[in-house]
Amino acid sequence: MLVNNAAGNFAAPSESLSHRAVDAVLNTVLHGTAYLTLGCGRRWLAEGRKANVLSIVTTYASTGSGWVLPSAMGKAGVVAMTRSLAVEWGGRGIRLNAIAPGTFPTPGAAERLTPDPSLVEVVRRQNPLQRFGDPEELARLAVFMVARENEYMNGEVVTFDAGEWLQGAGQFNFLKKLSAEDWKKADAARKHS
Repeated sequence: MLVNNAAGNFAAPSESLSHRAVDAVLNTVLHGTAYLTLGCGRRWLAEGRKANVLSIVTTYASTGSGWVLPSAMGKAGVVAMTRSLAVEWGGRGIRLNAIAPGTFPTPGAAERLTPDPSLVEVVRRQNPLQRFGDPEELARLAVFMVARENEYMNGEVVTFDAGEWLQGAGQFNFLKKLSAEDWKKADAARKHS
């Protein structure tokens, strides 16, 4: 089994990025993950071994995100690799899947991605459950995804963010900000029209 959890990320306006900044993130996130996966895959295939590859990506790998361009590019590449190799290697006993977690704060990432501590609360409130993920929850999902009892799962990316991605995706999710009084006014206006 291989777990790809490489991460390299920092927040910055994309126009300020040098080629070295982009390369630093892509070399860690995409190239390192691809090289290790291909190296393990070659050995497993040569030995005829069954195996699992679980990659940790991000919710914005499929949507993109401003201010973290190299990370979005790298993680999107890992998703493409996961799905491509799931097709190519699945029939030979190697399953590949990924988890796209929401916010599971760690000291290093929090300092690089939320330089203003007051923004941490804003991030927490964006989540429909109004909390961050617990690493134990993520670990339990990872164990399930590589378990022998789950051998039918292949090529999947499981979003694990308590609905934060969905909340940002819905065109009318801004209505969450309406108070009970606002809803009463809207209902009264609708009945009188």
